[in-house]
Amino acid sequence: MTYLVLSVLFLGVATGVSAVVSWATGRRTPWRPAALAAVALLVLTAVFDNLMIAAGLFAYSDAQISGLRVGLAPVEDFAYPVAAVILLPALWSLLGGDDDR
Repeated sequence: MTYLVLSVLFLGVATGVSAVVSWATGRRTPWRPAALAAVALLVLTAVFDNLMIAAGLFAYSDAQISGLRVGLAPVEDFAYPVAAVILLPALWSLLGGDDDR
């Protein structure tokens, strides 16, 4: 399985869970804060992935990635912060994080 397929599956699960939770709870993700979080996470991913790859902490087989990169980091690495921005607000809502206690 390539990193692209894994990333698409991960994004699909995150989007599906978010949609189901939004439908079930009637709560929608506040997209302005989510967009701000996404930008911050994508910038941090770009910086730290590039630093870790440049330092030789890990490497990617060219056969397992699409070949598109942001610096040294494959674009597939950016799916995980996007999935977190999609999934975590839904899980917060599902687990009662918005309830006044």
